[in-house]
Amino acid sequence: MKAFLLSAGLGTRLRPLTNETPKCLLPIGGRPLLEIWLELLGLYGVNEALVNTHWYADKVERFLSADYADYTDQINNEKRPKPNIKLFYEEELLGSGGTLLANREWVADGQSFFILYGDNLTNVDLGKMYEFHLGHGLPFTLGVFRADEPKRCGIAEVDGDGVVTGFVEKPEEPRSDLAAAGIYVADQRMFDFFPEGAEGMGPLDLGFDVIPRLVGHMKAYFIEEFLMDIGTADSYRKAQNISTCAVSR
Repeated sequence: MKAFLLSAGLGTRLRPLTNETPKCLLPIGGRPLLEIWLELLGLYGVNEALVNTHWYADKVERFLSADYADYTDQINNEKRPKPNIKLFYEEELLGSGGTLLANREWVADGQSFFILYGDNLTNVDLGKMYEFHLGHGLPFTLGVFRADEPKRCGIAEVDGDGVVTGFVEKPEEPRSDLAAAGIYVADQRMFDFFPEGAEGMGPLDLGFDVIPRLVGHMKAYFIEEFLMDIGTADSYRKAQNISTCAVSR
């Protein structure tokens, strides 16, 4: 299995913490968020991960080539598997959709793949979600959660069969509280729903430019496990007191 682990954001809402550190390397309980994500991927059999970089890309590369390469985790005295990493440097940020489009050939093997926003902290059962995706046969699975502030999220409307019948990013008048979680599963067919001429567009955002075009061609998957966006200084502080989200050692 493969996963896009989108980690290149500037982390402007986390400043000054991200003035000299990419947000994917900010520690949670003493461990970089990127390390927590890669452990979770390995736990559920994801053997290849594409990590995009931009802000302080050299520090991410150094972590993955040195610290993470030497990292050995033990569970019952057994090594925990970890995915092989493909780094993708973006001189200019391409946006979440742009990163996928630029690496379309990386997932051209016909297998379904994960799309994961690296500023989430979660212990979601990726194996269960992947099986759900394979079971419904549509190009895309939209991980969702119930939002306290729907106006700040991408909001989905869902029918009785779980098919997404509407999607608006940051709506002025939300029609539900089911918010996109930044945890998705897709296959190659999703690229058929990218805007015409997408290759020549500027930053391409999944929430604004792609997911609304997938309405009727995706199912919602409700994430019951712990999920927290640490994209703000306040949420990052709260995350330091969370232990249930970390992959158990």
